[in-house]
Amino acid sequence: MSQVVGNTALAYARVWHHVDATDRIVGKLAERIALVLMGKHKPIYDPSVDCGDYVVVTNCRSIKTTGNKDTQVMFRKHTMYPGGLKEIPYDRMMERKPDEILRHAVSGMLPKNKLRERRLARLKIFSGDRMGIIGSNILRSWEDGTLPPDFDPSTPVTSKTLEMVQAARRKATPS
Repeated sequence: MSQVVGNTALAYARVWHHVDATDRIVGKLAERIALVLMGKHKPIYDPSVDCGDYVVVTNCRSIKTTGNKDTQVMFRKHTMYPGGLKEIPYDRMMERKPDEILRHAVSGMLPKNKLRERRLARLKIFSGDRMGIIGSNILRSWEDGTLPPDFDPSTPVTSKTLEMVQAARRKATPS
């Protein structure tokens, strides 16, 4: 009989989560993603241990903001040369790099320590529906925070695939 008390390797296993960002608010979505990347949703959470999961985000081109943030927010970076401040407005950033908007928001929600870059490396963001080979790793999908009743981990679930399944069910059932 084993006398080991504590966390096992199974408790630290990483799970792949899928998020459909269609019509979601940037800040609330980034907060939820940051919690999963840190591992705060697990009972074994420890701030000094990197026990978070992978997160795959699709459809980030259709994320929303509240208020006038889409006209007021400026993304700034500096080249470290004199006069090297570059400012990009939110709408131009949304056209060119919509994934960077969400990555910047999640980065701001993570603790500023040595684990930050490692956690951000587990965040995969796609501007459309397609996620390539990464889609086969997904175990959990959350649109509203819950898993669908007929959850199948072998197929990735997005809002568009759920709409197609619901439309097929409506056609199959006679009215």
